[in-house]
Amino acid sequence: MQKTLVIGAGGVASVAAHKMAQNHTVFPDIMIASRTKSKCDTLKVDIEKRFGKNTKISTAQVNADNIDELIKLIRNYKPDLVVHLALPYQDLTIMDACLACEVSYLDTANYEPLDTAKFEYKWQWAYQEKFEKKGITAILGCGFDPGVTGIFTAFAMKHHFSQIHYIDILDCNGGDHGYPFATNFNPEINIREVSAKGKYWENGQWIETQPMEIKRVRNFKGVGEKDMYLLYHEELESLVKHVPHLRRIRFFMTFGQSYLTHLKCLENVGMTSIKPIKFNGQDIVPIQFLAAVMPDPSTLGPRTVGKTHIGVIFQGIGKDNHPKNYYLYNICDHQECYREVGSQAISYTTGVPAMIGAMMYLQGHWKKPGVWNVEQLDPDPFMIELNKWGLPWHEDFNPVLVD
Repeated sequence: MQKTLVIGAGGVASVAAHKMAQNHTVFPDIMIASRTKSKCDTLKVDIEKRFGKNTKISTAQVNADNIDELIKLIRNYKPDLVVHLALPYQDLTIMDACLACEVSYLDTANYEPLDTAKFEYKWQWAYQEKFEKKGITAILGCGFDPGVTGIFTAFAMKHHFSQIHYIDILDCNGGDHGYPFATNFNPEINIREVSAKGKYWENGQWIETQPMEIKRVRNFKGVGEKDMYLLYHEELESLVKHVPHLRRIRFFMTFGQSYLTHLKCLENVGMTSIKPIKFNGQDIVPIQFLAAVMPDPSTLGPRTVGKTHIGVIFQGIGKDNHPKNYYLYNICDHQECYREVGSQAISYTTGVPAMIGAMMYLQGHWKKPGVWNVEQLDPDPFMIELNKWGLPWHEDFNPVLVD
């Protein structure tokens, strides 16, 4: 009987655990662990109410910043795989614990130091030899973006292109939660990501832009016309490394004007700062205080309506040696997600791929010693499961390109 340890009890972890319980033949035994055990217990009750008790679910308290606690938990539970769905600040401590216990690892977001708003894969790539020597696997960035976007790229390379020259990743959230300002995933991570300088790769070099400097308008199927802005996103780093012949890669995300206006105001008064300040004799980090007073993303499900549309446009030379344009994308409905697992679509589009990635490992498709980004692994079995588990993909062989 295979056992899976899920670390985290937020929106993404909730979706992944719900989907594991749906897929109980692959996940007959799971443990949900987080800093606050009561959240894990509540999640267990909801899963069993929705899907019964075919999957054995246990819960535990763990501080994922404490390697000794992690090692103790892993050794006691003895999982076949640790699925890290908490904060990216904790990637390295959990990877260290997995190494000590010789257990494989999967996450959805790359490491980001708590005191520096900069995420890179270099810290996790440095574990390649250690994981390979232990004979265990680390699967990095198995959400949607990063995650499915990388798998889409591997699928396009395998089946449609002899050379990919241009990639544009498009992330559109057409949902409306009714709040003037809220984020659909961890507020601290979201705001750090959005307020950072933009960056894209072209002709062998990285080009940096000011935050929200480059704007495009696009009509997204299922959503409508939206403003989208160029950001730096973590999968760009790994795709530049793993896609031969690439000439340019960019990432765009949509934002409404209300969100941008509120964010600019908060930036201007220092509320998005990650540097500690003194307040009533205590050190507080402004962005962490802001996150604490904002709506909890896990509570947005019942009030969020609309759809997401996330996809990747590829341009290059097809297998027939002729120029080719190709678009792979998914459309996900917020309310359908809420009815199924009690979550909005942002958490759903990250949690479902995490479950499928864990499934790929447990079934042996992605069981490969070392540290891997998803585009380095076989996309075909994953693409099949996307259609089965709630994130069907669509193709467009004549897409409208981004200028």
